[in-house]
Amino acid sequence: MSKIGRKPIEILAAKVEIKGGTISLSGPKAKFTHELPDVIEANIKDGLLFLTVANNTRENRTLWGLHRALLANKIKGALTGFEKKVRIVGLGYKAQLSGKKLNFSLGYSHKIDYNVPEGVDVEVDRTGQQLVFKATDKQLLGDVCDAVRSFRPPEPYKGTGIILEGEVIIRKAGKTKAV
Repeated sequence: MSKIGRKPIEILAAKVEIKGGTISLSGPKAKFTHELPDVIEANIKDGLLFLTVANNTRENRTLWGLHRALLANKIKGALTGFEKKVRIVGLGYKAQLSGKKLNFSLGYSHKIDYNVPEGVDVEVDRTGQQLVFKATDKQLLGDVCDAVRSFRPPEPYKGTGIILEGEVIIRKAGKTKAV
């Protein structure tokens, strides 16, 4: 049995409609539709969404857990949304927001312009080194944060670069003087 797939999903204030293999859900922040594979069925009981699998093979159990997690993320995104914090570390490294475009100064000979996709909101503090990304789609939010991090990944000697919140940078010792 899938440990994740058998857990029920709390619907809370979201509106969920099941039509065959299609689940439509809406909340105060967003609306989503989700297609379930043929081997998975969805039922609503007492404000909880249950997913069941038709035949219990290894492949079907993995699909069961995957689609349960995807649906739970879509419901949470429709109700409250997601946010990720990004920190820019380095002397002179900063970001500026102008409209839906982020301008990065990251120690290169040029500035980097990044167009923020539709559905993602960005907040930049006064110093330009603390960024907060907000979105209703968890996958889109992760993709945007990964793209921003790729402009200057953290380096292990000084610890400078673009660091996601909760990320651990393993620091290395520099050269030592011969005795």
